[in-house]
Amino acid sequence: MPLVKLFGSILIIISTSLIGFYYGGKYTDRLSNLIYLEQCFKILETEIVYGANPLPEALTNVYKKGNKKVSFVFKEISDHLKANKNGDLFQSFYSVVGILRNSLSLKDEDIELFLSLGRVLGSSDRKDQEKNFNFLFKQISVLQREAKIEKDKNEKLYKNLGILSGITILIILL
Repeated sequence: MPLVKLFGSILIIISTSLIGFYYGGKYTDRLSNLIYLEQCFKILETEIVYGANPLPEALTNVYKKGNKKVSFVFKEISDHLKANKNGDLFQSFYSVVGILRNSLSLKDEDIELFLSLGRVLGSSDRKDQEKNFNFLFKQISVLQREAKIEKDKNEKLYKNLGILSGITILIILL
């Protein structure tokens, strides 16, 4: 009987700790994904502004050159764009919103920034595109700062909360 209690106690603490680490890890994931997304945007800027590549090709090149943890999204956009020849670019960007929210742990304001790129991309000449990218980089750096502040504040909180809630449940049960 004491062995069962010990095993159950360890199981409770491990499970609540894992839940805390999972929720705390989302803040780290968001920050790192925003950094990777900025790198992908810089590659896309190079492909469009300086390379003058067609958009589907530029998006595929971002997939190949970028960090695969985030750049797969650009491959999805490129595939959607190629499949829907008469569809507009914003619809292709909008088609990956679920992936951005669920797989990459991005918040609504991050997704809105991503969609704003889809609205302005390809709608003007290269000089205006460069201005749009510069504005985008300023906005994403603000989001990265906010994500870092949230990470510093909440990541440790959730991890400790998971461990402490497991200990609390243990104390109540014993």
